[in-house]
Amino acid sequence: MLHAELFSSLSVEHVQSLNTNVHSQPLREAKRTPDRPIKWDKSYYSFTGFKDPDGDLEQAWRKETTLTSWLHNNGKMAVKKLKNSLPLRKELDRLKEELSNLLQLSDIRWQRSWGVAHRCSQLHSLGRLAQQDLGTLQKAKGCTLIFTDRSGVSAVGHVMLGTMDVHHHWTKLFERLPSYFDLRRKLVLLENQISGLLGGIQVVYIEELQPLLTLEEYYSLLDVFYNRLLKSRVPFHPQSLRGLQMTLNSDRYAPSLHELGHFNIPTLCDPENLQWFILTRAQQARENLKRKEQLEVAEGELIRASASQFALEKLYKEPSVSTRQMVACCERLALRPRPALRGMHLCVSHFYSVLQDGDLYIPWDWKDGDALK
Repeated sequence: MLHAELFSSLSVEHVQSLNTNVHSQPLREAKRTPDRPIKWDKSYYSFTGFKDPDGDLEQAWRKETTLTSWLHNNGKMAVKKLKNSLPLRKELDRLKEELSNLLQLSDIRWQRSWGVAHRCSQLHSLGRLAQQDLGTLQKAKGCTLIFTDRSGVSAVGHVMLGTMDVHHHWTKLFERLPSYFDLRRKLVLLENQISGLLGGIQVVYIEELQPLLTLEEYYSLLDVFYNRLLKSRVPFHPQSLRGLQMTLNSDRYAPSLHELGHFNIPTLCDPENLQWFILTRAQQARENLKRKEQLEVAEGELIRASASQFALEKLYKEPSVSTRQMVACCERLALRPRPALRGMHLCVSHFYSVLQDGDLYIPWDWKDGDALK
């Protein structure tokens, strides 16, 4: 009661004055926005996969930027960052090799351009989990493991570990792997059955070009498409389309032929229209596939030659850069010396940036000084 009496005897004039001052402020001050917008580095969008709102401005800026001038302005910073990252890079290689051998994995990959320190942290987490329950994690024997945004098994059978998930979720995933392997076998059988109904065309899933789907999601797409084919019974001559490829998509309304030679087929495509579309474009598809094979050979040769010519420690590209774009970039790079690239990690992308660990990102269609004269 004493506390209540003391509280009730306190003056309320100060509180009333505060209330008056708050409501006397103009409404526009309450809604005032920050003085300047947040400006994210380009590596943020590469890391998260979000769309860069300044993309159009970036393209306009790149028209005024040459590769030579950009390397001159950013080369020293990249060298410093790369040198600082070398100990962590060695640690990353060691952790990756040890875990790959311990769990008998085919490979360990990352979906996004996370920094070296972040990748080491993820491998340390996996290593601690292996110490606690090695037998469960070894159920992934022979698999490719990918650190990504969500846990599960991908459409092609890779084990996906969501980087925001707790260890308990990872353990549950490893425990369920045998059932996922069963579903994967059923999926392959379903792909073969679809192929048999469509003249021997191969059903493929292209990770670089298609949305990231789980095994369950992809199986559901195949199942819907297969049942529609069964009902229609559209005749294809057996093995008449052998050597051709098709992908299945849920976000398309009409079939199309990709420049790389595979057919993009909507899940709900009308079977009769599909038959006409494939048969009338089969020859073009074969020609596109042949050009794709030639481009892939040329790309591999140019990457090796460019890495050697410029003494690069590493030369690679982002998945969004096509083989044709990579070939064009490397061919132009080879036309003149680039001493600033010696010892660097060079990534061909769609923008200029120096990542936190010193990797140089350049657009595949970079401009040269001579081209602007």
